[in-house]
Amino acid sequence: MPDPTGAPAPPGPEARRREQRAWYMYDWANSVFSTSVITVFLGPYLTSIAERAARENGTVHVEVLGWAMRPEALYPYATSLSVLLQLVLLPAIGAVADHTGRKRALMGAFAYVGAFATMGLYFVQGTGYLLGAALFVLANLAFGASVVVYNAFLPEIATAQERDGVSSRGWAAGYLGGALLLTVHLALYLSHESLGLAEEHAVRISMASAGVWWALFALIPLARLRDRRRATAARPPERGTRVVMASFGQLWSTVRGLRRYPRTLLFLVGYIAFNDGVQSVVSFAATFADQALDLGQDVQIGAILMVQFVAFGGALLLGALARRFGTKRTVLASLVVWVLVVGAAPLLQTGAAGQFFALAFCIAIVLGGTQALSRSLFSQLIPRGKEAEYFGLYEISDKGSAFLGALTIGVALDATGGDYRLAILSLIAFFVIGFVILCAVNVPAAIRAAGNEVPERV
Repeated sequence: MPDPTGAPAPPGPEARRREQRAWYMYDWANSVFSTSVITVFLGPYLTSIAERAARENGTVHVEVLGWAMRPEALYPYATSLSVLLQLVLLPAIGAVADHTGRKRALMGAFAYVGAFATMGLYFVQGTGYLLGAALFVLANLAFGASVVVYNAFLPEIATAQERDGVSSRGWAAGYLGGALLLTVHLALYLSHESLGLAEEHAVRISMASAGVWWALFALIPLARLRDRRRATAARPPERGTRVVMASFGQLWSTVRGLRRYPRTLLFLVGYIAFNDGVQSVVSFAATFADQALDLGQDVQIGAILMVQFVAFGGALLLGALARRFGTKRTVLASLVVWVLVVGAAPLLQTGAAGQFFALAFCIAIVLGGTQALSRSLFSQLIPRGKEAEYFGLYEISDKGSAFLGALTIGVALDATGGDYRLAILSLIAFFVIGFVILCAVNVPAAIRAAGNEVPERV
């Protein structure tokens, strides 16, 4: 019997596996932006560019807004702006994807906008901090938009029983891809003098090459994933601005319709809370090591490289634990580890590289699993036919960097004269709030309310 929602019949096992393998490759392609650009190079590099341009009173000026700020606050504020734009645009982009059914084309368009903006970071030098901030905002916005559509493929290519494993393998592929390219970047950075390159030139080459990697490997999922058009007999085809207007109307309908799925909404609020903390720790780890611990970039890159390889195994490990103990319990346990890690961070001694590596190892164990299992769990709570719309809401706080966490760090830095230890400590609140909210969600009831099959363990 045809699905009354208009959803196409699920593909057979072999067809699913082919699309799943292609789907993993977009995590492999785009994770280098998170790893090399956001986590390692851009924060310290953009801060140094801003410090070079600082005036005598120690501030830099944003000409468009007439705003003076401390140089070390530029990157957190740019991060916060990019995610604020995501807050406004990503749910609408998801609505466009569901309304038109052209997920593959939309994912490709945003992927290449982000990749080319990332390549443009090669030209940020001298005192060009505004160019660097603008390119980062554009790249991070496009990154988030492409991942909205990418995530929306998950319910279409994996059954309810498969999703934890498929999502975890996707995250693991991303960490492995990010680790391999970061290894090349580390070699380039450490040997830049012998290669006749200035340190800043090596950093710019590394950031630009992340954009090239993103663009090249995105070709694989774009070639193999397929669109699934839903039945639209009652709705004539629309083009141009009518598609956009209709999609915004559908988005408003989705937001209002969330009242019919209060447990899904509660999970989304909890996820946004704890993932703000996760993304802020990831985004500002290198800058924290630089500003608070006085560790060189070689130590930062080495630690983050170790995180990528350990997180590859960690994502698979937490996926296996979820199959045994349940997805919700595994995510809650990971949040306890996050609270302990963030609480320990301000206690690290200045210059203590070994302590930084130990803390990074603990982060790596739970990093990929927390996000992969949250993604697969949320996919169970979405009504059929609303995948991209709901993942647009979800992506507001996913993967890149989160608005509230980045804003909290920026405000804390301005209020404390640049004390990164206190700024990082403030992130504990996000994990605690997320833990409490997730505890309150009745996941099986939420899955049934969305009209989906309840897996054996959730």
